[in-house]
Amino acid sequence: MAYQEQYSYDYQTYPVYDNRVPTGIWYIDQLLQGGFRKGEIYLVAGEAGQGKTIFSLQFLKTGAELYDEPGLYITIDEPSEDVKRGVRESLGWDLEALETQNKLVFLDLRTHFRTYAKEEKVTADPREIAKIILEYVKKFGIKRLVIDPIAPLIITSHTDILWVREYMRELVFQLRKIKDITTLMTSEIPTGENKISRFGVEEYLASGVIKLELMEYRGFVFRVMFIRKMRWTAVRPQKLVFEIYPQYGIYILDRLENFMKQIDIWYANLSQQAQALPAT
Repeated sequence: MAYQEQYSYDYQTYPVYDNRVPTGIWYIDQLLQGGFRKGEIYLVAGEAGQGKTIFSLQFLKTGAELYDEPGLYITIDEPSEDVKRGVRESLGWDLEALETQNKLVFLDLRTHFRTYAKEEKVTADPREIAKIILEYVKKFGIKRLVIDPIAPLIITSHTDILWVREYMRELVFQLRKIKDITTLMTSEIPTGENKISRFGVEEYLASGVIKLELMEYRGFVFRVMFIRKMRWTAVRPQKLVFEIYPQYGIYILDRLENFMKQIDIWYANLSQQAQALPAT
């Protein structure tokens, strides 16, 4: 809790930056000179359960509540009702209130894809997907877009990886044509694999890449956020330790190197105390 108090901030005084879109994670926004670059596409990757959906919803929630920027959340492999119920029970976020005000819009595209469709003829074309998204953007004045996750937008029955990559490039190209919309895509990395994205092309198409992972050090297991790439932003690649708190969501505790030093100091003190104990 000491770390949380150290970096505590007041939502009412959260600064506004020109040409930047704050993520809602205060420490990250300071590193990125105010947040993501407006109109760009970003990728948040990680194994299942690392906080990708919470990162995405925190990004949308911040825009809706603090900047009057309506957000569109596109879900493919999980019903939107499950997502809303999950963050309400775990974090206390009432996203349905924002939905009622049209500040946050949920779009379930599961039935547009062969994996979920009852009819075999249903296919997913990147231009058609972009057209559907554009309709919602115009209708609700969307400024922030999340696709969580990006992989199911691919027709998974296709075995030609080159075709899949070209499909992804075309989809990203279509999304970039939607001006002034800042897009966040998530990518689930298969457990145990040292990859950044499912198809090996998403990270090259995105303007920035953040990887969420677990790390173990001297018996401690903690969450790590790896800022791997941020195009057009003067920030070096670095790893940060974070936690997920009710109400706050994702909260940066410290840089990884500092966090590990604190663990080393704790172990050193523990060792000294053990040596100082009287012999029995």
